[in-house]
Amino acid sequence: MKYASSCLLSVLLIALLINNGHAQNPIIRNQFSADPSARVFGDRVFLFPSHDILAAEGKGRISWFCMEDYHAFSSANLTEWTDHGVIVTQNKVPWVKPDSYSMWAPDCIERNGKYYFYFPTAAYDTVKYGRGFTVGVAVADKPEGPYIPQPEPIKGIGGIDPNVFIDKDGQAYLYWSSGNIYGAKLKANMLELDGEVKTMGELPTKGLKEGPYLFERNGIYYMTYPHVENKTERLEYAIGDNPLGPFKIAGAIMDESPTGCWTNHHSIIQFRQQWYLFYHHNDYSPKFDKARSVRADSLFFSADGTIKKLTPTLRGIGITNASKQIQVDRYSALSNIGASIEFIDTLDKFKGWKTLLSEPEAWVQYNTVNFGKKALKTVLVNASTSTGGTLEIHTGSINGPVFATVTIPKTNGFQIIKAPVATFKPGIQHLIILLKNKQQVAIDWVSFQ
Repeated sequence: MKYASSCLLSVLLIALLINNGHAQNPIIRNQFSADPSARVFGDRVFLFPSHDILAAEGKGRISWFCMEDYHAFSSANLTEWTDHGVIVTQNKVPWVKPDSYSMWAPDCIERNGKYYFYFPTAAYDTVKYGRGFTVGVAVADKPEGPYIPQPEPIKGIGGIDPNVFIDKDGQAYLYWSSGNIYGAKLKANMLELDGEVKTMGELPTKGLKEGPYLFERNGIYYMTYPHVENKTERLEYAIGDNPLGPFKIAGAIMDESPTGCWTNHHSIIQFRQQWYLFYHHNDYSPKFDKARSVRADSLFFSADGTIKKLTPTLRGIGITNASKQIQVDRYSALSNIGASIEFIDTLDKFKGWKTLLSEPEAWVQYNTVNFGKKALKTVLVNASTSTGGTLEIHTGSINGPVFATVTIPKTNGFQIIKAPVATFKPGIQHLIILLKNKQQVAIDWVSFQ
């Protein structure tokens, strides 16, 4: 995010604020990411997305998907994510075409203390491995790696989007897509298919289907997948009582992108008694939907086991600590008049967004902030205004107590402004920031000490 050199706060304080990660959507904020495979390993959630980069001359196909490697990320609280760096790259896998830039949607699973990372891409030898995509495996002793790619891809697979599932009886299954969605048992070594490949013919026959992800809940097997019925992908699901079906189409998990992002790709996990949907959207690249970013939202089920359709949010998941940067532009609610969101820097969108409040009583609300038990004394607001303005910070609701009043002087760019806390209320609260005059104020983030 953007910080003013004129700030009077100590360098140590600013460094502390910069280095904290947050769970607002998108959750990966230093690079493009897509096709997230989320897995619970021990007491952490590990995330294995694909890694979009922008194609250039001699590096991928211009205006198309371009991916050359994979990163692993993890979090213990769904709020702060650690980037463990590159785990597999195209030019270090023996059978992969080194300039294919086609390291598409992966998956990962643990078995007997080993971690198996499945990835689709194009092979250099089309005579030996066939044209198009196939699926390889890399193996590690820890979920963050290092991963050692197998010397050959899995025999019998021509397709993309591998998804692996281990049933309660210990049998492992692998799914993938290529026009249809396919599934087969895996041998105990997790490196070979075991038996015939089955086509999931009960799924929609019209339009593109891809990205299978299977999970089990209360004896129901959910086959979930992106489906293009019209122009863009909608997340749908079918249910059955066997990992290989037959499945009965049950409905939609998430509707098509309202802004026209062509793809969506997802995973579904349960972590600490709550279910979550991980998916992607082109937040950092609104005009180019081949550069995407991972999001996450809470997922809920009806009593009969059907999935309640999810409406994507900017707020995302996790509880935000009040002492960290609270990116209120990833809002829970926004007033209908005088409030809007814009990029801080249109030339570097990874700097994030800002909230613009421009009318009296305009407001932005950010839910689920943990203010702790110990009284907080100071609020910090990173804000910008060419005229000056006054902000009221409320907790609970728009009519809740005034936590602090912050007078923002005329600034030259963003500046961190300090103000005393007037009324402290402990615990988890919703945060509301309200503009008291007609002067426009841009807010980057707020934090409390």
